[in-house]
Amino acid sequence: MGIAGLVLGILSAIGGWIPVLNYFAWAFGIIGIILSALGRKKAKAASESTGVATAGLVLSIIGLVISVIGLLCTVICVSAAAGLGSSLM
Repeated sequence: MGIAGLVLGILSAIGGWIPVLNYFAWAFGIIGIILSALGRKKAKAASESTGVATAGLVLSIIGLVISVIGLLCTVICVSAAAGLGSSLM
């Protein structure tokens, strides 16, 4: 589960910067946080290393923040362009 959380965290962090993909990147971040937390819990219970799951958790949180900021920027730019276009007519 830690590896899946890491992969989703990477996808979320990268996809948050791309305007169309940031609509999906926040979901990847949330799912990555859940999987990484479960992976850390299972690794601690089995007395194994939690490094991959911790990295997935950190990347998922960062990716979630980046994707939400990117989504807000996209919405603001589209609404500003729509307001500018309607004022020119």
